[in-house]
This record gives sequence, structure tokens and C-alpha cells, in this order.
Amino acid sequence: MIKHIVMWKLKDHAEGADRAANARKMKELLEACAGIVPGILKLEVGLAQPGLEATYDVVLYSEFASREALDAYQEHPQHQALKPFFGAVREGRQCMDYEV
Repeated sequence: MIKHIVMWKLKDHAEGADRAANARKMKELLEACAGIVPGILKLEVGLAQPGLEATYDVVLYSEFASREALDAYQEHPQHQALKPFFGAVREGRQCMDYEV
């Protein structure tokens, strides 16, 4: 199994919206990818919440049955379509994949 974790820090304003609105849109877009390829075991999106420690605004936690399933997800047109918006609204991004 491969775990795929990505965190984004967002710009204060981008694409005509503020950070909170863009975070909500990112969450919606990512959650819509939950079943786009076989082998996605889990896909969870979290947003920074007031009163809880957070150095990033959006986090994706996902699990894939195999490296091939992760590759299929990353190459899927629906996932690829997210990249222009995510690139426009993000200030920073961190990613880690690991096998268990």
C-alpha cells in the first residue's frame, strides 16, 4: 500500500477569492477525485481550523493499493485538470509518498 500526503499553503487572495474560499474549493475538487481510478483505498481532505495548530491550509491524506494505482490517479485527466487552479492559489506545497 502507498500513502500519499500533500499539504498546501495558500495565498491570501488568488483567482478572485480569499484563502478560505479557495481552500473550500480545493477540498471539493479533491473529494470529487475519490473514485476516479481503481485502487484508491482512502481519500480524505482536511482544512485548517481555528483553534487547532496548522502551518498549512489544506491537507490531502490518501491511500492507494499500489504504486500503479497512485500513478493512474496522478495521470488521470480529472486530477490533471486541478493543477492550473492549485498552482494559481498556492503559496507552497509539500508532498510525501511512502509504502507500508
